Amino acid sequence: MLWTLLGIFAGGMALNLTPCVYPLIPITVSYFGGHATKGGEGRGKLVVHGLCYMLGLALTNSLLGVVASLTGGLMGAMLQNPFVLIVVAGVLVFFATSLFGLWEMRLPIGLTQAAAKSYTGYFGTLFMGATLGVVAAPCIGPFVLGLLTWVASMGSPWIGFIVFFTLSLGLGLPLFFLAMFSGQLEKLPRSGGWMIWVRKLMGWVLVGMAAHFIRPLLPGQGGIILLALVSISAGLHLGWIDKSQANFRAFPLLKSGAGIAALVLATFLVATMAMRGPGVSWKPYAEETLKEAQNLKRPVIIDFYATWCTPCRELEEVTFHQPDVVRLAEKNFTMVKVDVTKGGNPYYEELLRKYSVKGVPTIVFLDAEGKERTDLRLVDFLPADKFLIRMRDIDTPKK
Repeated sequence: MLWTLLGIFAGGMALNLTPCVYPLIPITVSYFGGHATKGGEGRGKLVVHGLCYMLGLALTNSLLGVVASLTGGLMGAMLQNPFVLIVVAGVLVFFATSLFGLWEMRLPIGLTQAAAKSYTGYFGTLFMGATLGVVAAPCIGPFVLGLLTWVASMGSPWIGFIVFFTLSLGLGLPLFFLAMFSGQLEKLPRSGGWMIWVRKLMGWVLVGMAAHFIRPLLPGQGGIILLALVSISAGLHLGWIDKSQANFRAFPLLKSGAGIAALVLATFLVATMAMRGPGVSWKPYAEETLKEAQNLKRPVIIDFYATWCTPCRELEEVTFHQPDVVRLAEKNFTMVKVDVTKGGNPYYEELLRKYSVKGVPTIVFLDAEGKERTDLRLVDFLPADKFLIRMRDIDTPKK
């Protein structure tokens, strides 16, 4: 989640470079500068105005994130349906085509004019931040709506709040610092075709999110292959096919660097898939399997799993394929998997109630006596090294 939030923060900063937001930077900085007077008191007021601006931006976006997560609270169950996955991916690709320039998102003129009104005082600054998304909707709207679709699939209000609060920080911090040091404004590169390139970059981010959504529908390593193909396409397009130009010398290097980075990512995905060894051997859940484990004095690990669950797939593809985890599991453990991808199975529903499973992934650790070690229960992705610590904690050495 930390890396995800860092990526969202970077995405928020990148949105400042789109054609709809970048021209607002001088206006925003001039607005802040108008509230500054000479002396420490003026700088202090400027800081407060900057914070009010960011607060307004964060309130609007975070509210969107919470609402999306609440309305999508059942999205996890809905994602059991392949049709829903395809629709969600289609929505993301649809918004991506707007960022690629195939169509333009336009809001009603009355709403845009209301958002562009100027108000005085700290409330005016707060209002200005809160309505930035409306004024810049043609550029940031498709990305924000795509992100809303993803947040809705998570079904967690806290995650929705944190994701969009982080996006707001990325979008607002550059404006805040430019307002604090408005003398540096003249050093900013001029508007140009490079902003169209940044907009297309955000479009490829949405295409990558769409590929991520339909991964569960693809057999075997098809999901990784699809992500690699998206990365290759993005790299070739952003690095060399796109003809956007800029009036600063570093732009060609930036384009080539982005293209090479995407190709390196694709190579890494393919190499990881090729080098991955055998994974843990799982058994289906059965009371006889648990009794046999007790007789053999073997701890049991029960994995409640679903293909539409991202952390579940990450556990399966990373942690449960790590050689040390595989060897220890084969030697000393009974590994049981409960696949709840398709809901409505009465037997599995009873297991969910029996083990108080609120969501997936849920990893339950039973000791050699068949009793759960609740302190070891896992409800999220865990890297192999930390998962091994839990395995060794419950493991009963053979005498």
